[in-house]
Amino acid sequence: MAAAIQTEIRRGAYYDSVVLMQLQRSLAALEGVIDAGVVMGVDSNKDILAQSDLLTETAQSAAGDDLIIVVKADSESQAADALGQVDALLTRRSATSEQDYQPKSMDSACQILPESQWALISVPGRYAAGVAREALRLGKHVFLYSDNVSVEDEVSLKNEAAAKGLLVMGPDCGTAIVQGVGLGFANVVRHGHIGLVAASGTGLQEVATQIHQLGGGISQGLGTGGRDLSEAVGAITARQALDLLDRDADTQVIVLISKPPAPRVADQLLQAARRTSKPVVIDFIGYKPEQSRLDNLFFARTLDEAARIAVELTRTSDPDEGHQPSTFNLQPAFAPSQRYLRGLFSGGTLAYEALLILDDYLLGVYSNIPLNKNYKLENALESREHTLIDLGEDEFTVGRLHPMMDNDLRIRRLQEEAADPETAVILLDVVLGYGSHPDPAAELAPAIAAARRSAQAAGRHLEVIAIVVGTDEDPQDFHSQVKQLERAGAQVFTSNQEAVEHVGHLLMALGGVSGLPPVSLDLFAHPLAALNVGLDSFADALRAQEAPVVHIDWRPPAGGNERLAGILARMRGN
Repeated sequence: MAAAIQTEIRRGAYYDSVVLMQLQRSLAALEGVIDAGVVMGVDSNKDILAQSDLLTETAQSAAGDDLIIVVKADSESQAADALGQVDALLTRRSATSEQDYQPKSMDSACQILPESQWALISVPGRYAAGVAREALRLGKHVFLYSDNVSVEDEVSLKNEAAAKGLLVMGPDCGTAIVQGVGLGFANVVRHGHIGLVAASGTGLQEVATQIHQLGGGISQGLGTGGRDLSEAVGAITARQALDLLDRDADTQVIVLISKPPAPRVADQLLQAARRTSKPVVIDFIGYKPEQSRLDNLFFARTLDEAARIAVELTRTSDPDEGHQPSTFNLQPAFAPSQRYLRGLFSGGTLAYEALLILDDYLLGVYSNIPLNKNYKLENALESREHTLIDLGEDEFTVGRLHPMMDNDLRIRRLQEEAADPETAVILLDVVLGYGSHPDPAAELAPAIAAARRSAQAAGRHLEVIAIVVGTDEDPQDFHSQVKQLERAGAQVFTSNQEAVEHVGHLLMALGGVSGLPPVSLDLFAHPLAALNVGLDSFADALRAQEAPVVHIDWRPPAGGNERLAGILARMRGN
């Protein structure tokens, strides 16, 4: 006798994927049932039914928001009997819930659990962005497990969250550990002083478990979602997380885990990491670093190595190990508008070396001799963001003495840059020796002093760094040149490298770690409490960890009718 297949379509019915899986298993276990399929009616699920020979004409006609239930049994009566038990099986599942009342909306859930800081969202991707916006409207941080969320929605959600000082971890974020509570898929690990920032869920799990096995522990583990470090998203969540962990007193060492980011994003992240006051272990999985350490950054080649380095750093007896140079503790009090460097060089090779050194500190420096053609100044007479000029180039010396002999053009440019409210640091070289100006500091020092006074009068601090290139045998009297410049308020170096590295550290510290509004440390000041929308197994996991949670009985808006849902959203102002 041939097997019998019967199909039932429930229009606009929604159940989370865990419920569907359990219903399918329960149906398949019934007497006489050969196989069963329980899926939402999207095309990819129909393909899966077809592979199992369960795709009937009735199932093929289902819409994406319809529930398809297909049973293959030994007989028609057994197939019909199995379908007749669906409601009882669903009721049995809901009866196992530990939550007596499940609110229908996030607003109602907030009234039940007003102390909730988080919303865990695992609804189908086409609805996830809307649910996340509801959570942000209510001031909740978002753990967004859902996948199939568009890049445009991800960028929009993360920008909205960042403006409000909130985190959006995800979409497609599988793992996090906040206040000792695992979100999504998480292991039970010891509390400790290592904070994790991960664009990889299983990467976070591997490093966290290795740290635990090595005797260390986790302060917080913040997931970002796999696309966060893409060019389009720009590591918004990763930068927020680095800044948050840098300010968290419980975190001593930070580990950053990701597959290799987009090159520009990698540069941005590394600079954010270098701005922190703590050691940061970097594991861009599969990326082979050229060096093992750069300032406070420690590069790992594997997840296990990242865990080992992090644990070792928490145990180091050297109090300076992994920390930033002392220049970070001497950060001048710049005004909020001051962000940029203006370099005014007379020596072409010194200018070129400065650009090379600054490449390790800044995302890009505009110049008339740029390292990257994308940072070529259209007009060398006008600075743009970070700018470093070689005033000895031909464009400045036609009919004019070289700037090592004539300070006039540099003094004029110094005055212009000092008047710019975005200028924070002016860097210049003073080259002594035969053939150079007989007393360059006599002209430069008064100009520096005047520039600093004018900035101060405007409520700004202007940092002037001077590199004096010379010896005590030079005709200009090396020590006199240094003293004149220092009396004018300049900080004087005799090494181009040391001066430029000092400038790099000063500028990296401007604007904080992330360049985004800070997420309040209140997030870590209270036990985690959350609202759960989607997979009720996530709510069960939180209850098992004794974390307060309210599971929301969510259904697609407007019964899954996207056109009507869009109209309702516009009416609500969403």
